[in-house]
Formats: sequence, C-alpha cells, structure tokens
Amino acid sequence: MLIIDSKDCENIDKALKKYKKKFEKAKILLQLRERQSFTKPSIRRRTEVLKAVYKLQVASGKFE
Repeated sequence: MLIIDSKDCENIDKALKKYKKKFEKAKILLQLRERQSFTKPSIRRRTEVLKAVYKLQVASGKFE
C-alpha cells in the first residue's frame, strides 16, 4: 500500500504526481503482470540468456 504524505496547502496535482512516481518506483504494475501467468524457471533463465546474448551482439556491432 502506497502512502503519500501531503501538506494541507499542497496542490492535488502535486500529490498525484508524487503518487505516480512512488507507484512506478515500487514496480507494482510489473509484479501484477508477472503474476498473471506462471512461467517455468527454465524458460525464465532461457529468456535471460537470450537477452544477454542479444545485448552482447548489439554492443559488438553485429546488429545495428
């Protein structure tokens, strides 16, 4: 649960902006999307390895 401390004189737009930043930093939306479907650990590891290989290829200049 996210709690935003707001002062009485603070504008509602500023409080909303603080809430949005805090929500994004907490990565709540990513957790919800991740929990929607189960992925096997082996598949999760495979995707991480493929991402790492892709990043290395981009860094070396094979992909543009």
